[in-house]
Amino acid sequence: MFRNQYDSDVTVWSPQGRLHQVEYAMEAVKLGTATVGLKNRETAVLVALCKPTSELSASQRKIIPIDDHLGISIAGITADARVLSRYLRSECLNYKHSYDSTYPVSRLITNLGNKMQTTTQRYDRRPYGVGLLVAGYDENGPHVFQVTPSATFYNCKANSIGSRSQSARTYLGKNLDTFLDCSNDDIICHGILAILGSLPTDEHQSKENTAQFNITVAIVGKNQPFKILSEQENEKYLRMAKEKGAPADPPRNDDDDDRPSTSDQPDAGPRDPEVLVATEQRP
Repeated sequence: MFRNQYDSDVTVWSPQGRLHQVEYAMEAVKLGTATVGLKNRETAVLVALCKPTSELSASQRKIIPIDDHLGISIAGITADARVLSRYLRSECLNYKHSYDSTYPVSRLITNLGNKMQTTTQRYDRRPYGVGLLVAGYDENGPHVFQVTPSATFYNCKANSIGSRSQSARTYLGKNLDTFLDCSNDDIICHGILAILGSLPTDEHQSKENTAQFNITVAIVGKNQPFKILSEQENEKYLRMAKEKGAPADPPRNDDDDDRPSTSDQPDAGPRDPEVLVATEQRP
């Protein structure tokens, strides 16, 4: 009722205990095209849906390589993602120069969260209006992290962010138990099938026409440096995914709930498919 009295400054709390500017930044993530991250025992995969802003422009880059063992996929404001990717590259380079080793993924994401959280404490700054899915591999195995504009990060088994990403999360939740034992080809196909479900209904029905959508796939894992697949490889995996099975359920018309999914701790009672997708890393 009185939101406009409390949403002009990121440091002002509303009577309900909310920071509206942070929530607005999280809404910006929902306006970006969908992206999916998932992993098996030795590999992490990112699949992003790329769409041009108009017929006269090329599609913006959705997957950004950071280091040989790490890359990110974005949903939201690309300019903010460029600033964060430059910070991540600088951190990885400095760590490699100092220790002659790759930056542990979980520690890097913790530092990134600390950097993003400072923007929610100062009146002269605004939160970063971009969500990240981070895929990496280190001595602890493959990782998929989600980082939100509120600077909260989650260690995920699989997740999807962006516009119409609820249907992708539903697909991931239904097939989550099979991911660990999948081959690299199968895990990429699962990511493509999940991302196809985020297409609008008219494009979802005409998915046989590859001109309706443009995807970007990246993979990183054991003995596999971070690599963005070529267009020829993307087409090959698209054909494999169509032969493998139907995509996710058609997207809903209601607003996406982009809250991260779940914790690793088992709990009793029925569980929503979204609850199975992501796992929260707790301090």
